Amino acid sequence: MAQYVGVSFKRLGQIYYFLASPFVLSVNDMVLVKTEEGIGFGQIVTLRDTIPPGLDPEAIKPIYRPANQEDMDIGQENHVLAQEAMAFCQECVDRLSLDMKLVEVEIYFDKSKMIFYFTAPGRVDFRELVKELVRTYRTRIELRQIGVRHETQMIGALGNCGQVCCCRRYLRRFETVTIKMAKDQNLFLNPAKISGACGRLLCCLAYEKDSYLDFQNRAPKIGRRYMTAQGPMKTLRTNMFRESVTVLNEVGDEQDFSLDQWHAMLVPDQQPRVVIHEESSMEDIPAELKALQDSDLPGQNKYDKKYGQRNQHTQKRHHKPPHKHPEQKSDLEPQEKKPVHSPKQSQTNEAKSDRATDLPSELRQPSHREKRRKNAVSRKNRTPKATPSQKHGTPK
Repeated sequence: MAQYVGVSFKRLGQIYYFLASPFVLSVNDMVLVKTEEGIGFGQIVTLRDTIPPGLDPEAIKPIYRPANQEDMDIGQENHVLAQEAMAFCQECVDRLSLDMKLVEVEIYFDKSKMIFYFTAPGRVDFRELVKELVRTYRTRIELRQIGVRHETQMIGALGNCGQVCCCRRYLRRFETVTIKMAKDQNLFLNPAKISGACGRLLCCLAYEKDSYLDFQNRAPKIGRRYMTAQGPMKTLRTNMFRESVTVLNEVGDEQDFSLDQWHAMLVPDQQPRVVIHEESSMEDIPAELKALQDSDLPGQNKYDKKYGQRNQHTQKRHHKPPHKHPEQKSDLEPQEKKPVHSPKQSQTNEAKSDRATDLPSELRQPSHREKRRKNAVSRKNRTPKATPSQKHGTPK
């Protein structure tokens, strides 16, 4: 009996693994599972006796129960309702003249929520659209904007290799793919060849990135001359899959060597065991190729990136040094603290002191503090005023 079952909630969709016990299940069985968004209705597409690689055993949840005929009817009803909601929402979008493209409608198994996925070039004010959808279906409505890569993941497409796109089959998180990855793999930078159905760079460019970098660190640099036991040679090209080097000898003939043979025949004084290649320049790349790069992270639009960077700057601005407890004492004797002045303040103080010392005391104008001190001394030495009795004398 299989211990783990792979469940797919859409045709040719991603596979999620659950524990099969205590039920005896087989492929193509319909089951109900508990997810983070509620009860899910899916189909078993694969069985496994061991845990899939890369998954945490504690994170795998058990199957809720096998689906019965009533559950089958509810699933079919939700499928028909999703198609009707898609058509109705498209009519509302056309009537309200909203600049958005509907992709898919998802309905929870218990009809507690409906999610409308759409793409748009910018922000869309869909408040009136939400009101009409809530008034029609009497349930929670969510409109979720996605990118072009997520759109292809939901709809599905065939790649240049002739198979279903990787994002539709098993990719759960998109990685950032850059033109530099294509240049490091010595690919011809043709937009039609290195872009997928979504109009962005192929996700598979990131699969062999580490392998190419490791090979380039061990292989000689193309176009450089090396001194070998057979004489000076110039490297023409390298082959990562065969791990070979093609060189041009003194006579003008091309020769192929494996990496081990190449390192063995190099002169020890000039033997570059590890060649650190410089990063490929991005200045000579045309704008149409740079537009294929999708720098946004999964689930993060350009507004989230902007606010995220703003939060980072705020953290740096409000960073405070660690607080030292007053009870902590150092072994050294305490030193007298000297007041710290800014350069501008110190220059101002020096200028004032210079002006004060240049003038004689009788010409120098007293400061505010000196005036206050003189006034206090004068009040202290002042004779008290005579009372009326002292002026006119006390009556006898």
